[in-house]
Amino acid sequence: MSFAIIQTGGKQYKVKAGEILKIEKLDNLKPNSKIEFKEVLAYGNDKVTEIGEPKIEGAKVEADLVKNGKNRTVLIFKKRRRKNSRRKNGHRQRYSMIRISKIYSKEGKVFSEAPKISKPEKKNDKKVEIKTK
Repeated sequence: MSFAIIQTGGKQYKVKAGEILKIEKLDNLKPNSKIEFKEVLAYGNDKVTEIGEPKIEGAKVEADLVKNGKNRTVLIFKKRRRKNSRRKNGHRQRYSMIRISKIYSKEGKVFSEAPKISKPEKKNDKKVEIKTK
């Protein structure tokens, strides 16, 4: 099973081809657009592992943006006792959901590729009844 370790949004993620994950929001992108992560720290599989110092030059991970959204609300409540002082805030962190499509090695060859997603076709199974007298 091949994997790659990428860095984005100040965090590091271990990703595999075909995997869907939430990362920090990427600005000005629309759904189904392609994203390239060039900060690859390591990649490998059962036989070969390549580790960068700190990054691997030439290696990249390609992904598709699934959607942009917001997480659940986190409530922040502050109270000072016996002073009738309280404050209540909420925060919803923005995220981007991506699907990893390809992992490229440092030579530029495809190291791992996700299978294509095909949408199921709609069947037109309308029953036609013929009345005879």
